[in-house]
Amino acid sequence: MIRVSRRHFLQGAGIAVAGAFAGAGVARSSIFPLPPTAAAAAPTPSPSTSAGAGLPDRTFTTTKLTAPRVSIWTSAATAPGLLFTGPMGHGTNGLIMDNSGAPVWMEPTGAGVTDLRVQTYKGNPVLTYWSGKGIGGHGEGVGIIKDTGYTTIAQVSAGGGLKADLHEFTLTSAGTALLTSYPTVQADLTPLGGPAAGYMYDCHVQEVDVASGAVLFDWTASQHVGLTESFVRPADDPTANGASAATAFDPFHVNSVDRRADGYLVSARHTHAAYLVGPDGSVQWRLGGARNDFSIPDAAAFAWQHDVRQRPGGLISMFDNHYKDGTTGTSRGLILAVDESARKVTLRLALERGGHRGNAMGNVQFLDNGHYLVGWGSDPAATEFTADGTPVAEATGIGGGCYRAYRHVWSATPTTPPDVAVVTGNGSSMQAYASWNGATEVASWRFLTGSSPQTLSEAAVVKKRGFETNAAVAAAAHLAVQALDAKGTVLATSAVIAA
Repeated sequence: MIRVSRRHFLQGAGIAVAGAFAGAGVARSSIFPLPPTAAAAAPTPSPSTSAGAGLPDRTFTTTKLTAPRVSIWTSAATAPGLLFTGPMGHGTNGLIMDNSGAPVWMEPTGAGVTDLRVQTYKGNPVLTYWSGKGIGGHGEGVGIIKDTGYTTIAQVSAGGGLKADLHEFTLTSAGTALLTSYPTVQADLTPLGGPAAGYMYDCHVQEVDVASGAVLFDWTASQHVGLTESFVRPADDPTANGASAATAFDPFHVNSVDRRADGYLVSARHTHAAYLVGPDGSVQWRLGGARNDFSIPDAAAFAWQHDVRQRPGGLISMFDNHYKDGTTGTSRGLILAVDESARKVTLRLALERGGHRGNAMGNVQFLDNGHYLVGWGSDPAATEFTADGTPVAEATGIGGGCYRAYRHVWSATPTTPPDVAVVTGNGSSMQAYASWNGATEVASWRFLTGSSPQTLSEAAVVKKRGFETNAAVAAAAHLAVQALDAKGTVLATSAVIAA
């Protein structure tokens, strides 16, 4: 079996193992919240990702919610839709933005959020994300499904007493959810130089019925993947050496699951491999890693990967992190043509941009217009590429890092009312402010003033500008706002406040 690897720069597996946790502050430490000091310790981004760095977060008059100052450039038309992100360490952990970088929706509770995106449930578009707390390089929480009014319609937990991990929450057309989990178990770690009575994270992959919570599939990594396939060792990191449950070792680090007709495509970061797992749990083949079953050209080899996805036409995509701190290499989105019968891989496209290096996290999204969106993970940026790999847009300064980034068409009208605030002026005028967290159909704002709540009348109509819109109006005792759509129809009215 030919095992040609682009990891030549690592000087063999020994250095790859030694560098496994170096600089993995985002991946190993608690992910939520990530303070600015920790974010500053992340890998040094390329010059193009520094836009917005060091700037204060966006603040508003109508809400206490804050968001990072994301900068966006475009050189040509992008795919339609908004950007869905999970900034770390800067304001909200779940953020939908428009193409200018202005917030559209900021997760209002301050909960830990990853994998914010639009999926389909029961034939309808829904907003989904994982929510919980970071523990080591994984998480413990649940999957959240919200409708277009931002009402939670389902909460999905892992089965068997396990906690859903932050790495995956994918809905299927069958009304099920794909989840991962990282339970701590006792294990003999001597094959990797660790303690005989050691502790490790034994990754599970589950498929759970959303409506009933029934577990339809539960796969345990250690039952099918050998410890010696791992490119990390207990000695690499004293905080993850397996000596105790508090310092559990992470030999597999499963970070994505995709459903196929014949099973599940599972990515394990620490084995540098993707696995086709059959319905009975058996491993049908390994793509990459120490026991690779495919002929892989040097230009297509990968390491420390995330977000491995089955695509039509025999394609497999992934985010090839490709490096850890202390090594060299550039991260990239990879699209591989995989001939499973001949066990041969061909590089279809590599998506690289400006030396981006995400040592953790990251993803590749196929967009409906043929473009690709690459989220650079701990290098806090996202780039949109055309079908031939030409970059046409980029967002930078997405907090201290962003697990995955997406672009989706999304139309939403919150069930909560708009927010209104006022700043008094010189006695004859005042500044009125309006916002509506998550609303996508607002075209303009009508400001209403009056001497009492019952005598309000129109004071001004102003075109919507970004997340929050303000207008100077004549001083009055009471104030309210109405959100208007493009036809001037009232979508909702705020509460009346004293000015």
